[in-house]
Amino acid sequence: MDNTKRYERLRERYLNGDLDRRKFLGLIGAAGLAYGVQTPFARHAMAATEEVRFDGWGGVVSEAFRKYAFDPYTEKTGIKVVDGTFGGGDEYLSRVKASQEGEYNIAHLSGVFDYARYVNLGLNSTLNEDNIPNLKYVIPKLTDVFRGVTDGKLSCVPYDYGTTGIAYNRKYISDDEAKEKGAKLLIDEAYKGKIGGWSDWRTRIWYASLQTDQDPNNATDMDAVWQAVRTNRDLLLKYWQSGAELMSLLAEEEIYVTEGWSGRIYALQEQGHDIGYIDPPNGFGWQECLFVIKGSPMEACEELLNFMLAPETSIAVAEGQNYPPALDPTKVDLGKKIPTLPAFDPTGTLDGLTFANPEYWNSHEQDWSKMFGRIQKGY
Repeated sequence: MDNTKRYERLRERYLNGDLDRRKFLGLIGAAGLAYGVQTPFARHAMAATEEVRFDGWGGVVSEAFRKYAFDPYTEKTGIKVVDGTFGGGDEYLSRVKASQEGEYNIAHLSGVFDYARYVNLGLNSTLNEDNIPNLKYVIPKLTDVFRGVTDGKLSCVPYDYGTTGIAYNRKYISDDEAKEKGAKLLIDEAYKGKIGGWSDWRTRIWYASLQTDQDPNNATDMDAVWQAVRTNRDLLLKYWQSGAELMSLLAEEEIYVTEGWSGRIYALQEQGHDIGYIDPPNGFGWQECLFVIKGSPMEACEELLNFMLAPETSIAVAEGQNYPPALDPTKVDLGKKIPTLPAFDPTGTLDGLTFANPEYWNSHEQDWSKMFGRIQKGY
């Protein structure tokens, strides 16, 4: 029995009600690993191992993967899944660059600029799209931006999207105040010591551009941008390093306002915290993809990517991690929960989101990341 038949039979059992969603996704991961496919949930094959490892963003995202894939996989195979976390794409890329070709297969990348960095380093592959027919369900805009980097070809499939917007505690900041001040809420002296910020140079420069009324994809006055970054730094309680830390700071009321990831804020709201969330004009939109790294078994990876894009699978994962899937809502019924998620676009056009221009950001990465590092240390 080939992999396609295995996947199709699992899907049939799921649709017939013979498998619940948890077991369904767990068996996807187990099937892929058992037959030598390194799934998005783990980077090592099953053969001759007692454990596999997954490196992700931590917090509710890792909880979704563990609930729907890792625990049932361990129950089915007896192989332990070891979770690793990272705070940003730079750290993960360093691991990939230090690895042997073929050690990593499918990477859960965030942002088109990350995709472009992998391509510029020669780490990309070329997918045979005939082997991934479920691409037809994906929002065209999400696919097109990747094609623009690799001359119309693809090294990945889009998987989900979200925004980095403004999160605030309604006990101290009203919806009206947040909407009126937007990005400038993060440099409001009234909240000194109660402001948080992600220690990511792109996010800091993006929001500083908004705070100085500039296009975040084409700032012309970098002196003003750096001054806004310093102003934000001087008002911060601290820079946060991970999604888990972001949620803790807001939940414990150590901070009242910060930029934050849309899915993490939704998770806080689900837990009963009265946290508001807005995307200011030109707010930071992003998408995540499943990227196939050079040296991977292409047909096996393409087969798995196609199955991961099947509506049944994409919707289950999206509901678990609180980020809208890359599926086009005009083509696929996404159920009841997904339309309530922040950043969700019912039109499928994503016209309300602003994505990072990869050429602009990557051309300045070396200088700007270094400059932010100096400012972070007090310069």
